[in-house]
Amino acid sequence: MIKKVFRLGLFAALLGGAGAALAVPTTELTGIELSATREGAQLTLDLTGVTSQKIFRLSNPDRTVVDLARTRLAKGAHAPPGEGLVEDVRTGVQPGGVVRVVLRVNSSVAVRTAWVTTGAEGGRRLIVTLGEMQAQTAAVVPPQAIATPQAGAAVPAAAVPVTGGGRAAAQPANFRIVRAAHAPSDSGRDVIVAVDAGHGGQDPGAIGHAGTQEKNITLPIARALAERINGQPGMRAVLTRSTDVFLVLRDRTNRARAAKADMFISVHADSIADRAVSGASVYVLSEKGATNEAARWLAERENAADLIGGVKLDDKDKSLASVLLDLSNTANISASITAAEGVITSLDSVGQVRKPQVQQAGFLVLKSPDIPSMLVETAYISNPVDEVRLKNPREQEKIAEAIFEGVKNYFAQNPPAGTRFAQERHGAVALATSAAAR
Repeated sequence: MIKKVFRLGLFAALLGGAGAALAVPTTELTGIELSATREGAQLTLDLTGVTSQKIFRLSNPDRTVVDLARTRLAKGAHAPPGEGLVEDVRTGVQPGGVVRVVLRVNSSVAVRTAWVTTGAEGGRRLIVTLGEMQAQTAAVVPPQAIATPQAGAAVPAAAVPVTGGGRAAAQPANFRIVRAAHAPSDSGRDVIVAVDAGHGGQDPGAIGHAGTQEKNITLPIARALAERINGQPGMRAVLTRSTDVFLVLRDRTNRARAAKADMFISVHADSIADRAVSGASVYVLSEKGATNEAARWLAERENAADLIGGVKLDDKDKSLASVLLDLSNTANISASITAAEGVITSLDSVGQVRKPQVQQAGFLVLKSPDIPSMLVETAYISNPVDEVRLKNPREQEKIAEAIFEGVKNYFAQNPPAGTRFAQERHGAVALATSAAAR
């Protein structure tokens, strides 16, 4: 069907005015939405069916033009007012059944596009991203950057042109781009770190040779870590527990998800029969653990109502939901490993590290498929020397500082879109680029 529509559009273009006159609209543009900042914008066009697009830019003044072939403008579709990068938005009807949407921008910027299927039967959504406004994705591959097409170069629906060669890369039928509700891209929001003090209440955790309970070690370290996070501009901590209370493991991750955390850190103190073993280690979720948890999410659809960024699983068929979860888990495990490597490096500067490489295991507390997570075994409470060290407030502060430095450096290098870290990194890149150009 797409090939047929594309050929008809090309045929009409070759015929010129006569062919254009024969074109009959087959879809409607029913909605136009704009979200913009000073650096970028996202235009969302809702259509009732498949069509082809043509995007090009004009100068003096700078404009981005979107032409939708064989389309009519629905009565209720109105151009939104300009904001941020976009000074105004206008719509019009061109000869041959073409609806034109023109965005007048205050600077020339790169353009990206992606097609999305909507909940409406046969519905399609074209998302046009201009500049540095990156849509947050969940469980999908980000849209490819596109070279600006020449005027008259039609692009078939459900495809995105990629830089170089002019070929179109097909997207999955349910390709979906979303923005996290808690992370509007122009907010400069704080990154949120959920800090989980392991054990608590009637669960003492491991017990050292001198009787030290793990729960009484993890809480002061977690508090010290949260204090440092809250003292860092652009970061905010959420403690899963701030007192000596018992929490089931899933409640800990649920609290992190409720806070819309960007990262989850669970603090523990390891234990083993061999008292000679000492040092810190950091764990992230294993692939097997992720697979098992994905199966549970798919079986319990009420727990899969939405992932970070708003991607819902409860309205997807099992095959698609499984793919989305696999992609989400893979991305989060990768991010978790990168962050954990930084924490290990920092911990190595304040004490012995037992395992210099990131470890992977199926810890239940790490199994949220939409939040990068790590479990930090600060030391071995079963080792007499480590036990003494873990009880020392100064050492607790050092451990908290090391974890904080690793996490802060991770976000500085991998800032979530819409955060203060992202703004600062963008500014640093722009400054470096300007200096290099001098």
